[in-house]
Amino acid sequence: MKRREFWLLVTPSVIVMFGFMLVPLYRTVRWSFQDVEYGAPGTGVGFANFAAAVSDPRLGKAVLFTLGLTVVVTAFCLVFGYVLASLINKLGRWRPFVLGIMLISYVLPHVVGAVAFSWLFDSNFGGIVNYLANAVTGGAFGQPLWFTEVWPNRLIVAANVIWFMLPFAMLMILAGLQGVSEETLEAAEIDGAGPLQRHLYVIIPSIRGVLGFVLLIFTMDVVRIFDSLIALSPQAVGLGNESIMLYIYNIAFREGAVNLGLGSAISVLTILLILVLLYPSIRSIIKEAQAA
Repeated sequence: MKRREFWLLVTPSVIVMFGFMLVPLYRTVRWSFQDVEYGAPGTGVGFANFAAAVSDPRLGKAVLFTLGLTVVVTAFCLVFGYVLASLINKLGRWRPFVLGIMLISYVLPHVVGAVAFSWLFDSNFGGIVNYLANAVTGGAFGQPLWFTEVWPNRLIVAANVIWFMLPFAMLMILAGLQGVSEETLEAAEIDGAGPLQRHLYVIIPSIRGVLGFVLLIFTMDVVRIFDSLIALSPQAVGLGNESIMLYIYNIAFREGAVNLGLGSAISVLTILLILVLLYPSIRSIIKEAQAA
């Protein structure tokens, strides 16, 4: 490819990236050091916004809730995504049909899926989960207050994120399983390796790069959870189930006087947190690429 053709193809993407990523990022970093009101230039306040953010216990609760949710959802989806991918990989002509059904939750918009998911636990809309729980237990434990108690609410939030993200993990891992050599598996079987040993010592090391990529995507996506909580956790602030993104939205736009400066400072801290969380995955992927 000639250099001129290369730049003709690359330039539009560079412009879009600059407009939609670099400019907002610059504004966010700039506002994080200012007291900003809509329609007026900001006034510099130094590190006051960062000091206010770090000293706010509500941010600490949001960070702990978000990190806990990220760990639980990522671990669950990696394990069960691998199990589902292994099962689906053995299917024949039914594979496209099963994949199509499983991917429905992933293609739904987050808010739409969260609202529909909340109906499963809301007696005003049928509450099928409550009905089944009462049928199994005979109502011995009462009806959980899914939207007003801390841990029941955390349970449905985690279940919704898993319901939404699990198909992606399964699909990526399934793609990795397609590349595992049949000859290698047959050789391991001839050497006496059982099914579990083949998975642990042959298949999983072969798709380590895919698993690292899935871990990277999950870390980014779950840390940025926001819109699902609007439907599933209307009392997130009082319950302590407020994610970092929801906290930023509430501080910067929703609660009383808007505070774009403080919201921007928290956004910068969140970016740094995400980079720290992603560093092991990115380093692993780079080593995998260099080894290949």
